[in-house]
Amino acid sequence: MSGDVTNQNPLLLLAPISKFVDFSIFSFFPQHKSSDTKMDNSGKDKEATALVAEAEKKMKSSQSFFGAMFGKTSSQRGSSKMEEACDMYVRAANMYKMAKNWCAAGNAFSQAARLHLQMQSKHDAATNFIDAGNAFKKADPQEAINCLNRAIEIYTDMGRFTIAAKHHITIAEIYETEMVDIDKAIAHYEQAADYYKGEESTSSANKCLLKVATYAAQLEQYPKAIEIYEQVGTHAMDSTLLKYSAKDHFFKAALCHFCVDMLNAKLAVQKYEEMFPAFSDSRECKLVKKLLDAYEEQNVDAYTDSVKEFDTISRLDQWLTTMLLRIKKTIQDEESDLR
Repeated sequence: MSGDVTNQNPLLLLAPISKFVDFSIFSFFPQHKSSDTKMDNSGKDKEATALVAEAEKKMKSSQSFFGAMFGKTSSQRGSSKMEEACDMYVRAANMYKMAKNWCAAGNAFSQAARLHLQMQSKHDAATNFIDAGNAFKKADPQEAINCLNRAIEIYTDMGRFTIAAKHHITIAEIYETEMVDIDKAIAHYEQAADYYKGEESTSSANKCLLKVATYAAQLEQYPKAIEIYEQVGTHAMDSTLLKYSAKDHFFKAALCHFCVDMLNAKLAVQKYEEMFPAFSDSRECKLVKKLLDAYEEQNVDAYTDSVKEFDTISRLDQWLTTMLLRIKKTIQDEESDLR
């Protein structure tokens, strides 16, 4: 029967409904969504700028002439306005972060930190300086270091040396990666180590010192590197948990000795074996002995073969490769002198 709905096109049944229901609401267009997100972020930037302007107005009104004329009540009002301004700066900074405007975020956090200092809220000030430093890290490394140093001054004044040490490490890492100033990185790792030692955090101090030793050796400051590797190795060999790592520290110390003088390296290996008998059986100790033999024989091939054999089992990192190549070069130089 032609009037039977079952024989009609099912899509036609929806036609009357479409007059009343907008089916486009069930459609999804991801490209529109992402552009909306971008618009939101630029909106956050404007919103943050408005908040900063409002915070500045609050500050001006809290420091007005009339405010200074009245007593305690007015002073309390001024303090309340400063707190409100602080809150606005922090909210603005977080909005700038959302908009990826890192310098503006850093500046807003710094403003909040300075206001907290005026209100004698040292902990809050330090926290805001750290937030500022983290924001500046993405855009202005030197300003990040300045903010972190301000926070460190506050923490050391409060006796919070462990937290100060942590932020010295952050500064050292910025000097390593962003500023490429290894001498300053070393100075901050050393300062962090000193603070950790003062707080009896030997393990944390040693991690910092090992970074110092790594760079000192690369800069050919071998006595400094040797002293650290021996110190950390001695500490490790007396610890049940760290005992296994002692051989690595003595191995690196021996290579540093080797870079200075072959006889020094020979005597150092003997000393390490006496101090830590387990070192004798290690692959690291056996390698140093083979290298010493190759050096005495002025045999570059034997030296190279020993290094290759070691590398097949324990992969050499960049630091070890650099040290081993330096030692090899001394053999080659002496060989050419003999000719």
